[in-house]
Amino acid sequence: MAGKPKTEFAVNQKIVYPSQGVGKITEIFKRDFQGQQVYYYKIYVEVSDMTVMVPVTKATELGIRSIVSASQAQKALNMIGDEFEPPTSDWKLRYQMNLELLKKGTIQDIASIVRCLYHRSKVKELPILERKLYDSAKKLLEDEIAEAMGKPVKEVEALLHAKLEPLGARAEKKNLLIDDDDDEDDEFTDLDDDKNSRGRDDDDDDDGDLDDEDDE
Repeated sequence: MAGKPKTEFAVNQKIVYPSQGVGKITEIFKRDFQGQQVYYYKIYVEVSDMTVMVPVTKATELGIRSIVSASQAQKALNMIGDEFEPPTSDWKLRYQMNLELLKKGTIQDIASIVRCLYHRSKVKELPILERKLYDSAKKLLEDEIAEAMGKPVKEVEALLHAKLEPLGARAEKKNLLIDDDDDEDDEFTDLDDDKNSRGRDDDDDDDGDLDDEDDE
């Protein structure tokens, strides 16, 4: 590609797109926008069967990052079973805190969400939005660890369960005092509005047609 700038990621590289999932760079292309050449990553996210186009210059701002190393993945897996301060019983506050962690998107943040919400689920059933958040974070964690460690996702699921199960057993034994503020969740919008649009372009100011791509 003539004049192609240096990019952090390469075609066919696996990446993590916070709040979306593990993705793969399928193409790096340029498009004319307001008289300037803008370069984009085309990213395929398998878990949602979604393709997104992200300007190369916005990738860092959006938190897109490389898959962690195998040792970092193991550390994240190990921290799942560590003792930690139980989460607040105010589910709305807890949800917002964990949603911010999901958007930050480090593997430690994702592991913290999974640990927090699994622990809470053993004390009291999670509201619908928190259940969706838990499922999203758990899937993202499993997929990244599987990529980093070169293991099948099913094997990673088993490893994660082995870490979570003792944690849940300890939570159930503690007989914590529970508030009744987990009942209403209809005033919150659905988890991450970004997922409502498939195949979209993450440059909000660019409505060009992809058929006009210049792949020179």
